Order: sequence, then structure tokens, then C-alpha cells
Amino acid sequence: MDSNKRPDTMKRITTRELANAFIDEQVKAVKEQVGDKKVLLALSGGVDSSVVAALLIKAIGKQLICVHVNHGLMRKGESEQVIEVFEKGLDANLIYIDATDRFLDKLKGVSEPEKKRKIIGGEFIVVFDEEARKLTDVKFLAQGTIYPDILESDGVKAHHNVGGLPEEMQFELVEPVKLLYKDEVREVGRALGLPDEMVDRQPFPGPGLGVRCLGAITRDRLHALREADAILREEFEICGLSKKVWQYFVAVPDFKSVGVKDGKRYEGWPAIIRAVNTTDAMSATIEEIPYAVLHKITDRITKEVDGINRVCLDLTPKPIGTIEWE
Repeated sequence: MDSNKRPDTMKRITTRELANAFIDEQVKAVKEQVGDKKVLLALSGGVDSSVVAALLIKAIGKQLICVHVNHGLMRKGESEQVIEVFEKGLDANLIYIDATDRFLDKLKGVSEPEKKRKIIGGEFIVVFDEEARKLTDVKFLAQGTIYPDILESDGVKAHHNVGGLPEEMQFELVEPVKLLYKDEVREVGRALGLPDEMVDRQPFPGPGLGVRCLGAITRDRLHALREADAILREEFEICGLSKKVWQYFVAVPDFKSVGVKDGKRYEGWPAIIRAVNTTDAMSATIEEIPYAVLHKITDRITKEVDGINRVCLDLTPKPIGTIEWE
């Protein structure tokens, strides 16, 4: 039987009971596959890699080595949350690498979106490879592959795979959630005791804020973007929109307009709010945000975030506009 094909008899995991049964089954399967060898996992803090990490910690404990690379393009508080949940909460064997300077130095002056993506993806592999080479007796590579990845890529998951590792580093893959849909992965995450904000985390592109800090990334604009995005997320949480909207974020373009602050004219960037709903990410509709909420977000961003003097709302559905700006 094709191990990449979900059996027709497999029940959709919609309850805690089904999630627990799945966890027990996978813990047993992982122990059998891995034995006493070590397993390496690139832990981004996203839903899939976090659930795989928690599942493998339950199965093999310290035999799992999690590597979290902070590329400096994470949302506010995300790397801190990974350390809090995994190192402090689950006592994980976690290697944390703050590679912010490496990534931002490489991205300096690069404005072409595809080039930015390649630099971020390529540098991630280099950093991960450096760490992998320092370790001994690692025979397995764990990945957060999920069923839609297999369906989309016809069995080859290139975009999450830590491809580019040297030839001599031959790993066998451990992919415990590869037959699950996203909603099932979240259910399993809850059953494993992961916090809601991690399990319900919205999709986040691999290059992170790198594709939302439009054009050539500068540290000051990246900082402004991170702070504005955190305010948007906080306010959506308060008014209940965070549970209704599939993806919401701020993008900050590389141009300025004139504004007024403390009675003086000054130039600042605009923060563009995007909030969309979708079932399959192939098309997306715009979520309506009450004006009172928009006014509050605008007021907070323009007062609290240095360098931003306007807030705009992107009302474009997909098609015609893609979900991300770059």
C-alpha cells in the first residue's frame, strides 16, 4: 500500500478521543522506526512543526533535537514562545540560533521578491546544515509534512523539506502527521497540550515578514512592521475577529508620505491591513472589519509605532490580488 495515501477507512480526527488514539498509534510507530537513534527537526514554531515536535517528545524525549532558527523575520514574540513552550514547558532538547544579523546583512539592498525568498531559503539551509554537522548519531530527519502538501506536490514536499543538506548526510524521514489535514493537526496539537495561540496560529510564509516588508528590507521598517502587526493581532483578539478570519496581517511598503506629529510635518510609511477568508487558499474573500475596530487600530498604530503615519485597508479579493503582496 502507498504510505503517502490516506486510507479510505481513516476517520477524520474531530474529537479529543480520536486525537488521543492517533497520538498513541504514532508514538508506537515512531519508537519502532527510530529505536535508540537521534532525530533532527527544524522547529519553526508553525502549527505543523510544533505538533510534530510535541508528538516526538512524547515518543522519544531527548532523542529529538529541535533546531529553531530565528531569521529575524518572525512576528513579535514568536521565537520567545517557541523557547517558552518547548524548552521550558516540554523540556525539549532545543538548539536556538539567533541568525538575525546573518539574514538581514544578506538581504541588504535586495528588493526583488523572488530574490529575497531565495536568499532567505538558501541561508536557512546553510544555518541548519552548520548545526546538523555538529551533531553525531543523527539518523532521522523529522518533518511537518501534512496531507495537502502530498496532494499538492504529488508526493514530493520541496518547500518544507530541508533540501540542500550535503550528500553524505543521508537521513531517513519521520513524518508522523503526513496523512492529516490541517484541522486534524490542530486537534492533535490541542490533545498534546500545546497552547491555543500556537495551535490556532494562522498560516505564515516561510520567508516570514520578509515578504511583508515590501521592497528592500531595512531594520527600522522591519521593526515598525513587527510592532504594527502585533497591534493588529492584539485588537483582532480583543474584538473576536481572530477566530473568524483565516489570515490577517500588516504589510509596509517602501515609500513615505507626509504627515503631522507634534504640530510638525514629518514623513512616515503607511501600514496596509489585509484580512482574508479562504477555504483552500486558491481564492479568498475580504473580511469586513467594523469601522470602530479600524479606528482603534489606526489610532494605536499611528501613536505607538515609530515611523508609521498612515493606515490603509486592502479590500482586494483573490483573484485579483494574491494573499501576500510579494
